[in-house]
Amino acid sequence: MEKLGNPQETIAVLQKYKFNFQKKFGQNFLIDTHVLDKIVTSAQVNQEDCVLEIGPGIGTMTQYLAERAGKVIAVEIDKALMPILKDTLQPYDNVRIINNDILKVDIQSLVEEENQGKPIKVVANLPYYITTPIIMGLFESHVPIYSITVMVQKEVADRMQVGPGTKDYGALSLAVQYYAKPEIVANVPPNCFIPRPNVGSAVIRLTRHEIPPVKVADEKLLFRLIRASFNQRRKTLVNGLNNSSELSFGKEEIVMALEEMQLPATIRGEVLTLEQFGLLSDILSDRKK
Repeated sequence: MEKLGNPQETIAVLQKYKFNFQKKFGQNFLIDTHVLDKIVTSAQVNQEDCVLEIGPGIGTMTQYLAERAGKVIAVEIDKALMPILKDTLQPYDNVRIINNDILKVDIQSLVEEENQGKPIKVVANLPYYITTPIIMGLFESHVPIYSITVMVQKEVADRMQVGPGTKDYGALSLAVQYYAKPEIVANVPPNCFIPRPNVGSAVIRLTRHEIPPVKVADEKLLFRLIRASFNQRRKTLVNGLNNSSELSFGKEEIVMALEEMQLPATIRGEVLTLEQFGLLSDILSDRKK
């Protein structure tokens, strides 16, 4: 079989199997060999690696990964793609295909079973509607991951890497930067996909921090504070935290904590750095005790 990645091959496979795109799965298949090469190169995949691919589609990127990695585990939710993947990946003996929803897969067990618990690399062309739950699920579950290299909507990639005081800065920026170093490695126009999406895309590599850049006493509290700060963006930080159903701090407590940090009570969450959120979390955590 010819390598997938060019439009003619992709169309031939889709026609052979009379495949219908499922909107509910957000399916957009890559048809640009340069972009495919860029993703696999940026992910720094080599023979030592076990790669988890999320949403292989018809196996386009899986072929590229299988040629460079020691092992590829491809998790695909769409049952209709199983016979296609069996066909397109038939030449590769280092690929395991799992028909399941990635959010329901026990990735920790998978890593134990397939890679003796050593860190894996994640590579994916993610459906845009589910990008954040997948990435945050991987980080929050503390699965051993070296890096995540993903194709996402351009504006989501921008949000992951910006700093305080910008309009794109928010809970996602802080959460991603707590766990990893984000770096946009390519911008990808809509004509690189079939069907064409309505928005531009970007490939972003998230290299996992060995130790988070901020050490906090209570990680869960840190993320509750971050979420509450951006839930009502236009409100002051004090009002945002005070109105949150996830938190139980009174206004005075919050104002006192900000005073301790030499910050005004009128400050908004969007200007705080990750370090400042970490300090606020520790001060409030101490008060709770």
